[in-house]
Amino acid sequence: MPELIFSPTRIPVPGGKLIEEHVGEANTPDANLQASVSVAHMKAPAGWSEPYQTPDFDEITVVLSGQVLVDHDGGRLEVNAGQTVVTRGGERIRYSCGPDGAEYVAVCLPAFREDRAHREVIA
Repeated sequence: MPELIFSPTRIPVPGGKLIEEHVGEANTPDANLQASVSVAHMKAPAGWSEPYQTPDFDEITVVLSGQVLVDHDGGRLEVNAGQTVVTRGGERIRYSCGPDGAEYVAVCLPAFREDRAHREVIA
């Protein structure tokens, strides 16, 4: 039977980024679904970035507006509105955004959890 998710859960994060999780640990009561996938709508302000991470999940990022920058050991990808980037679990990556900020949808397989992100600590 189809399951309606009435609204996302807003997840507070530093740096002015807005995360609204539609499917995943914070917003889905079904434990199997929680573990298998997360889907979140993100809005990041100009200049936003996060630390490098080496996640245990694949991430599909669909850029709706602006530009998402993905730094990796081989360089940098510039992902513009209308484009998608796929990163694989075990890759060292860092997300940031271009001068106009970015709006995007992120899908993580298995689902995002903070302990699966393995973010580097900035000293």
